Amino acid sequence: MSRLFAVAVLALASVANAVDRLPAEDARIEYLLAVVGSLHDAQFIRNGTAYGTTAAIKHLRTKLGIVGSRVRTAEDFIRYCGSESAVSGKPYEIRFPDGQVVRSADFLRQKLSDFDRANGRR
Repeated sequence: MSRLFAVAVLALASVANAVDRLPAEDARIEYLLAVVGSLHDAQFIRNGTAYGTTAAIKHLRTKLGIVGSRVRTAEDFIRYCGSESAVSGKPYEIRFPDGQVVRSADFLRQKLSDFDRANGRR
């Protein structure tokens, strides 16, 4: 029962905090999550352990709910949710099927820049 309560609280916190963001920023954050979800053959490395896209998205959404109103922009989302472990401070990484490994923050910033250019921003 307490696990269900915790999940409900996180979900409500995420919804409540999303109100503080402009719809355009929510769209930019959702785009980044969709990009992560589209990388089916990639591995997301967190604290030395590899995870698939489903687990990566779940983790990012959980962090988004936890950090709350600090995330007002997609850049904040990358900084507070998609860059590094709050526990260890180790950067998150993405390992692609060809073996290339990049820091997730760099990858997400590039994808956000591409999205913004395609949509007439910045």
